[in-house]
Amino acid sequence: MPYEPPPDLASLSPGEIAALAQARELPPVDRWQPAHTGDSLMRIAADGRWFHDGGEITRPAMVRAFSSLLWRDDAGQHWLVTPHEKQSVAVDDAAFIATDMVRQGDTLAFRLNTDDTLIAGPDHPIIARGDADTPALYLAVRHGTEARLNRSTYTQLAELALANGDLAVTSQGMRFSLVPEA
Repeated sequence: MPYEPPPDLASLSPGEIAALAQARELPPVDRWQPAHTGDSLMRIAADGRWFHDGGEITRPAMVRAFSSLLWRDDAGQHWLVTPHEKQSVAVDDAAFIATDMVRQGDTLAFRLNTDDTLIAGPDHPIIARGDADTPALYLAVRHGTEARLNRSTYTQLAELALANGDLAVTSQGMRFSLVPEA
């Protein structure tokens, strides 16, 4: 069955966004304990492009499949995990890029470069890093991985925060500061 990209976030209701976010069935990489480890020879660039052994992986379906197997350990190392093997992945910044966002009531929904849809909240907090001069915003994705907000998504979120008269946003009842802690 061919992959069909999800609809535009702005055209969806809050219920449709929530259903879309929960619809993707992901492998249980957090429960697998493979005996073998190795190096995948993969790298995820800061702009979200995937490379294997120096060559770019240009098939979106392949990137989407690999991204479903990602896990990041407590030391910050990213891994591709299967039931039989765990292979390291070099990640320049974040494993994902948040490419779009929409506000529906008290919900902030994000689209990732892998077409995943996430709702900011307790399971997917917005994290501010860097400093006041060079802030960077991230969204927790799954299994320790994160998405960095691209420039346009960052701008959308900052405009929303400024419209509230605060440098923070709320989603699902949680408040997220867009200012990095010193």
